Amino acid sequence: MIITVDGPSGAGKGTLCQLLAKHTGFALLDSGALYRLTALAALRKGVDLSCEEQVANIALGLEIHFKPTEEGVQVWLAGQDVSRQIREEHIGMAASKVAALTPVRTALLIRQRAFAVDGQGLIADGRDMGTVVFKEAKVKLFLTASAQERARRRIAQLEQAKLQVDPEQILRDIQERDKRDTERKTSPLIPADDAILLDSTSMDINAVFEQALSAVQAQQAIVKA
Repeated sequence: MIITVDGPSGAGKGTLCQLLAKHTGFALLDSGALYRLTALAALRKGVDLSCEEQVANIALGLEIHFKPTEEGVQVWLAGQDVSRQIREEHIGMAASKVAALTPVRTALLIRQRAFAVDGQGLIADGRDMGTVVFKEAKVKLFLTASAQERARRRIAQLEQAKLQVDPEQILRDIQERDKRDTERKTSPLIPADDAILLDSTSMDINAVFEQALSAVQAQQAIVKA
């Protein structure tokens, strides 16, 4: 079984996917990390993020490794643990720009589909998992939340890490990223026609998990029948 979880940044996809993977024992694909890794590698090499061919070549040649741990999933790039670096705000913005490039999405498509191994379940976290990468997925979830709530969560994360915060800028960045993700020509951020919509604006992660798990269990029952 493949379970896709799409939605905008800050909606809680990462936490939900980790909970689902832990509960089901399925493998986990964090597709957003691939775009963040591409952006980080391009910035390290001084490549202009608007240069489609060069960025796509970087995406094709990524030396990456995902390592599950008790705290989550470690992400390695060219032998270096970059788990924290790829979650920084400027890398997220850069990843959104990279993800709008059609050659880059094409380059990463095969790598993403390779995570689906016969006989092993998969939880796929991203923005076009249910609409493009795994159209055949049995369970498709689309998790969202208001821009204001997602900004509040991001501000809380940054403050907990004792980093300086500009609340208005955080909200603007989220709104800008939403606009870019939903309006891009290739694989825009939209729910699949058969996706189950979950709005986490006023729900904690446990409530979101329970709803998602109910959808998964209902589909498993249909498959077994």
